[in-house]
Amino acid sequence: MTKTVILGVIGSDAHVVGITILEQAFEAAGFDVVNLGVQSSQEEFVDAATAHDAEAVLVSSLYGHAKQDCEGFHQKIIDAGLEDVTTYIGGNLAVGQDDFEETRRFFREMGFDRVFDSETDPEDAIEALRADLDMRSSESEQESHTVSA
Repeated sequence: MTKTVILGVIGSDAHVVGITILEQAFEAAGFDVVNLGVQSSQEEFVDAATAHDAEAVLVSSLYGHAKQDCEGFHQKIIDAGLEDVTTYIGGNLAVGQDDFEETRRFFREMGFDRVFDSETDPEDAIEALRADLDMRSSESEQESHTVSA
């Protein structure tokens, strides 16, 4: 079964090269990719995830203002009933980003399942997503077996 991922650049960011590379890599890995393009709003991510019954939302940001652009994002995900959707964010997420572990902690606390820096190889994100989606599938299967038993 093909897994659907929503991909886009959030906020006023117009950097397109990174998501083009990610789109090609995820498609080559067998994912169905819905690319929102650049300058995408939180609502566009949520609407696309809902419309395409997506398993994951991949947010990109390279201009350093992801903290502001993602404020309230996970509340919108929850409000739309998408709390089971895996969410990733990656790129140059903070202006003057010196300590990436601090940045990673911030976005994890914001609700993102995984946080990647701008040097992450797409294959690493693909492997992580496969593992995360397999883990969630296993949990769902266990719950359905428990309920039906």
